[in-house]
Amino acid sequence: MSAAAQKQVREIQLHVRGEMLTPLPEGALWWPSERTLIVSDLHLEKGSSYAAAGQMLPPYDTSATLAVVEALVRAYQPERVISLGDSFHDRDAEWRLVEQDAARIKALTSSTDWVWVEGNHDPDPPEDLGGRAAKVLRMNEIVFRHEPTGESGEIAGHLHPCAKVLSRVRTLRRSCFVTDGQRLIMPALGAFTGGLNVLHDAYEPCFPDGGMMVFAIARDAVIPVSNKRLIPDRGRPDLGRWRMNTNASPKG
Repeated sequence: MSAAAQKQVREIQLHVRGEMLTPLPEGALWWPSERTLIVSDLHLEKGSSYAAAGQMLPPYDTSATLAVVEALVRAYQPERVISLGDSFHDRDAEWRLVEQDAARIKALTSSTDWVWVEGNHDPDPPEDLGGRAAKVLRMNEIVFRHEPTGESGEIAGHLHPCAKVLSRVRTLRRSCFVTDGQRLIMPALGAFTGGLNVLHDAYEPCFPDGGMMVFAIARDAVIPVSNKRLIPDRGRPDLGRWRMNTNASPKG
């Protein structure tokens, strides 16, 4: 592990069912005892999907997202990578990949034990990109799945959690990790992803024991946020809308 990665590991740590996990400012999760890197909701080829529907977006989301994952793999040198569902934006995304991006994915899957967890956008594993597929993956006391159910020990994605925080001078809206110590929901790492405010009713069944804690992603750190500073969004949540994920920037 690089010196920069070691510095990040010392900054903040979470526990799920007794397992120590490190949330990273890129939006990934590092499990040091298992040398496992967890990423969620990459939504590769979302831009090309929108373009096919007539909404022209910059065609760089896959490349930008892969750059973040590649940088994390270089920094942490994991033995295993778990991609926690919605790795691809739709069933045909694999076939829209440009040759260079397909080669980058194959390089990643061949360098680690890469697990594609089934998502609602990508129920079928990629056919020609390497790695192995799982509907649900269980390791020790932890269960990895895409859509959260509230099961104890669960790490999930799907909801793209975001926190809107009231500060002294303005409000900030940032992607975040959400946990109660027994289960955890990860932020979306994809470059074109929206988010659902953690105060939305959708989170209540995910944390049946209460005690939800929020850890927001800042520029170079993950920061605990007091629930008293959280405020709801006005209007409709933007889970289905695209935006450039400002967390998805490569680290050295």
